[in-house]
Amino acid sequence: MATILKGFKLKLYPTTDQQILFRRTFGCTRFVWNQLLAMQKKRYKNNPEKWFISQFGMDKLLPLLKQEHPWLKEIDATALQMATAQLADAYIRFFKGQNGFPHFRKLAYAQSYTSKYVNRNIQIVDDHHLKLPKVGLVVFKAGRLTIGQIKRVTVRQKAAGHYEATVLCQCETTDLPQTGKRVGGDLGLKSLLNLSDGHKEPNLRYDKKLAKQKHYWEKKRARRLLGAKAQIARDKHEHPDNVRRLTDFKNYQNARVMVAKYAAKIAYQRQDQLHKYTTWLVKHYDHIVLEKMNVKGMLKNHKLARAISNASWGRLVTILAYKCLWYGKKLTLVPPAYTSQECSVCHERNNRLGLSQGQWLSVRQWDCPSCGTHLDRDINAAINILNKGLQATV
Repeated sequence: MATILKGFKLKLYPTTDQQILFRRTFGCTRFVWNQLLAMQKKRYKNNPEKWFISQFGMDKLLPLLKQEHPWLKEIDATALQMATAQLADAYIRFFKGQNGFPHFRKLAYAQSYTSKYVNRNIQIVDDHHLKLPKVGLVVFKAGRLTIGQIKRVTVRQKAAGHYEATVLCQCETTDLPQTGKRVGGDLGLKSLLNLSDGHKEPNLRYDKKLAKQKHYWEKKRARRLLGAKAQIARDKHEHPDNVRRLTDFKNYQNARVMVAKYAAKIAYQRQDQLHKYTTWLVKHYDHIVLEKMNVKGMLKNHKLARAISNASWGRLVTILAYKCLWYGKKLTLVPPAYTSQECSVCHERNNRLGLSQGQWLSVRQWDCPSCGTHLDRDINAAINILNKGLQATV
């Protein structure tokens, strides 16, 4: 057994007072982030050699900020500490070349804050109540309850307006029973994943199913945004002391929320399929071999970019990787070069398929010119991927 960190998502149903406290916490953590980031940038300008203050140093500045701004004391103190930790981590990632330079946070429709677990300040009281520091008991719904030791919780307000909490817990892995099966998988667009044993997982285009409704509200949002901006521009001339903001235009906000709801529904449906399918894979196979796709490069093909993005190949591989780690299974990634053109029986490459990329994608079945075997393009590729993975692990 190994110790791992698992995140459990809960959908929150806060009261009006709790929503006000959530928004206040979002604002306070954003304020602390911006104040400390401005301080770090000013120190660098004054002394480029010795300027960076670590997380420990920034935490020591929090009491001074609270004295200067007493309203910071009204929210959870650990949320402010996590803001300094996130800023320090952002700088460290920037120094390593992993991320860009930290930027100032602005008021947005989607916001979040994180609280640390200290002295049982975060608890799952029962099946539908979560205790949060300063907030108290919040009603939630979830597919499953958390297990293990709670480490921290992140509360998010989504663009559609609803609230979610991600509870990070430390727990132990549990190996699933061994099945003795190995399988290769070919990622595709018509089928999400084609397995070497013939199974094909359908690629359910949730974006197309809701495209008409979403597009209807996107047009309304765009038109109402133009009208709202025209009203704001007129206010600047006629009422300079009372200029309205976008939040004051209810029709625009309604359209914006509807677009966000459809986008969230598409994302949740896709995520639900990926989680269910990856769980099925780790239960049925001990060794899974997939192709290592260059998704970023493939997205440059504007004819297929939307379909590739909605297939979520990278997300599928990521979920499968950590589930294999959790449940004692093995995942191998191999380069996908020529896996579709090579015959899985005689291993001869079909040189007659000297077609362009667009023409080759339309060929779903072909006969091997060397041995005459009739091959399914995707299943043949999955078998070749499995063979490559087995050779790489020998």
